[in-house]
This record gives sequence, C-alpha cells and structure tokens, in this order.
Amino acid sequence: MEACHSPQQSNVTSYGATAVAIISLEAFAGMWINAFLVCVLCIAWVKKKALNSNEKILLLLGCSRFCSLCISWTYSFLSIIYPNYLYVHTVLQLAVFFQSFFNHCNLWFSACLCGFYCIKIANFRNRFFIYLKVKIDRIVPWLFLGSGILALAIGILAYDIAAKPHCNNRNSTAQGNFWRTNIKMDKHFFPSFFLVGFGYAASFMAVISSAVFLLFSLWRHKRKMQTNSMKNLNVEAHIRAMKSILSFLVMYSINFVCLVLEMVYVTRSGSHMTFLIVVFQYTFLGVHSLILIFSNPKLEKTLLRILPLERSVKFKVCMS
Repeated sequence: MEACHSPQQSNVTSYGATAVAIISLEAFAGMWINAFLVCVLCIAWVKKKALNSNEKILLLLGCSRFCSLCISWTYSFLSIIYPNYLYVHTVLQLAVFFQSFFNHCNLWFSACLCGFYCIKIANFRNRFFIYLKVKIDRIVPWLFLGSGILALAIGILAYDIAAKPHCNNRNSTAQGNFWRTNIKMDKHFFPSFFLVGFGYAASFMAVISSAVFLLFSLWRHKRKMQTNSMKNLNVEAHIRAMKSILSFLVMYSINFVCLVLEMVYVTRSGSHMTFLIVVFQYTFLGVHSLILIFSNPKLEKTLLRILPLERSVKFKVCMS
C-alpha cells in the first residue's frame, strides 16, 4: 500500500493533544455505557432464551453505537497522532466505510425505536395503525434488514467518495482539519452527498412523526380520562415514552444539524467547527443511551447495582 501524502509526520500540537484527550474521554464513556446496555441484554437473552422487540432494538442500537464509537475514536486518534498509518489508500477507504455504515445503522435503529414506541403505546382507531400494532413484532426484523441495507448502501457510497480524491488534495496537519481529509470536492460528489443527506432527513422525519403521533395520542387520552381521578397505567406509559422520545427528539434535532454541518465543513478547513460537531456526536451516542437505560426500570436497577451510588444511598439510610 502506498501513502497518499508526504511521509513526514506533523508534530502533534497542544491543540491536537487537547482534542485527543476530550474525544477519548467522551468516546470511552460512551463505549462503557453502550457496552453495559449490550451486556445486560445479552445476559437476559441467555437467561430467557428470547428477547421482545423493544429489547432487540435496544441491543442492535447499543451494538451499532459501540462499534461507531470504537471506529470513530480510532479514526480520530490515528488522524491526529499517527496520520501516516491512516492516510493510506485502502486503510482510509475501509475506515470511512465502517464509520459511515455504523453511523447510519445508529440513525435508523434510533428511528425504529421511536416508531416502535409510537405504534406500541399510542391508541388510534385507524385500520392501518391497528394492523401495524398487531403485526409490529413481525415487522421489526424487516425494519432491521431494511436499515442494514440502507446503511450498507451509504457505506459503499462513502467508500467510493474516499477513493476518488487525488493525493495532492489531501492535508492532514494536526493544527488544520485533523480528523477529516481536506478534500477538494468535485461535482460528481454532490449526488452522493444528496443521497446521504436524504437518508439523514428520512430518519429525522420518522422520529418527528413518531413523537407527534404519540403526543397527540397522549393529549387525546388524557382528555378522555379527565373525569377519572384514578391513576391510569396507560397514561403513565404515555408519559414515560414521551419523556424518552422528547429528550431524544431534542438531541436528535441537534445531531441532525451537526450531520448537515459536517457535510458542509468536510469541504472546508474549518477545524474548530468540525471539532465542536464531533464532540457533540460523541456526546449524543453516550447520553441518549444513558437516557434509555434510566427510562427502563430493569436496566436502571442493574446499573445502580454495579455503581457505588446505590451503596452510598443505603449507607445513608442505615445511618439516619
């Protein structure tokens, strides 16, 4: 394999070292959170010998996020510290392919989770919606297959894009655009970028639609139950799901803006903006998984059991 840039490696500046430290901290925290999610669900799978549809989506979402964080951190680390090992023709293409594949798996599995919450919890009398509610457990595997195929297609596009720039259009200085190749864009890149942007927009619209339908269902159900002073389990289920989806909706909206900005700044040398975008994306992959854990009583109980938090609470109760 032949490197596409000068063999002289740039010295790592304090700016690059700080970026590596921040990215590493966020990446390893996110990997730990998603690894915990995957391990707990795998243990439950072994014990029960089966998982429900919600757990299957959470399992694949955790796996995709863990892999995405691993590959993204490796990409960022090598591009800053050891660019000579990354900016080699085949290595760069494979890195971009796997990074794009797992990023889009994460996006579509997230959209599947929101859609699942909406169909499973919301109440509508529409025949098509009732059909989806009955068949959702059979539909989920097909959603997984469709998400994987779409992510694979985007990964192939990214691989093709990474293969087309010429060597003299790349720059990997530590002070410059250090985790993105500074690529001079050609006209033939924009159809590919349009398809990638369409994938972002489609998953984003799926999340928004799910949140709006679930919110409307909650509002209508609460209006019907106004005369009933007793606590209704259906309303509580709506509220729990809405907290999870609305928190995700806010973060997903910011993440969507970051993804669009990333497509814009990949053509520029705006390293500071790129750094902020990457920092939020690492934060999103960890924080939202943490929200999902705390919105699930079983996962929350398991997490608190292995953390010193529960022990300290019990100690304070015993001392009081």
